[in-house]
Amino acid sequence: MRIVIVSAAPGRKAPPDYALSLAQGMKAMGHYVDVLDAWTGDGHRLPGYDYVVAVTQAASFFSGKIPEIVPAILSAASNLVGKKGAAFVMKGGLFTDRALANLMKAMEKEGMRVNWSDILFNPPHAEAMGKLIGA
Repeated sequence: MRIVIVSAAPGRKAPPDYALSLAQGMKAMGHYVDVLDAWTGDGHRLPGYDYVVAVTQAASFFSGKIPEIVPAILSAASNLVGKKGAAFVMKGGLFTDRALANLMKAMEKEGMRVNWSDILFNPPHAEAMGKLIGA
């Protein structure tokens, strides 16, 4: 399966370790995986994949908001209606569960079917979750 991981780390950082570990887990299961940095990439490539995974963190420790680039890159894609996807948020802050709900809402607003969501605790946990995608 062709999978794209859209990584949106707050503060315009490079894709963090947990996004790369998630990709390693998926590759171990035989999937073709690309990691797209939401801050530098464009959403026009997203419809070409079978599965879209969005990975981010809460925008701040005391907030359940997600980085503003996530809805922007998803809406830039021409057609994500009916596309399967997964939403992951890195644990950190008081409202991580609210950030996960906001990420899922942003994906569903574009017509995606989110069939997997979870909170990632560390890179080894992310790799284990990656091995469960498409299994």
